[in-house]
Order: sequence, then C-alpha cells, then structure tokens
Amino acid sequence: MSTELAWFKSSYSGTEGSVCVEVAALSHAVHIRDSKRKDGPRITIGPHAWETFITYAATTAGA
Repeated sequence: MSTELAWFKSSYSGTEGSVCVEVAALSHAVHIRDSKRKDGPRITIGPHAWETFITYAATTAGA
C-alpha cells in the first residue's frame, strides 16, 4: 500500500507560482500545504471541516 499523497494545486492559485495552495484529499482526511514548501508544514483536517470551509469560501468569494 502506497503512502504517497496525490497533491492538486488550487485553481485559484496565482499563475506565477508565488501564492499556491495544494490539497491532497483522502476519504478520512484532507492535507493542505504551500506548494513552494513541499517539505514544509502541512495542516490536516477532517472531510467535514474541509466541506465547511469550501462552502464558506464559495459563499464569501468576491464579497
């Protein structure tokens, strides 16, 4: 069983690479990191917290 995470860059990340967020989503956890610091700190949250955050971000975007 592989423990390697599949990271995906946010579609809202800047094109110059200076403000990029990457996410690796699993069924039991969502890992978030700064793409410039792949070996740097990460935050891991539960799927419910991620869904709550995404819903909040979508409703407040551009507000």
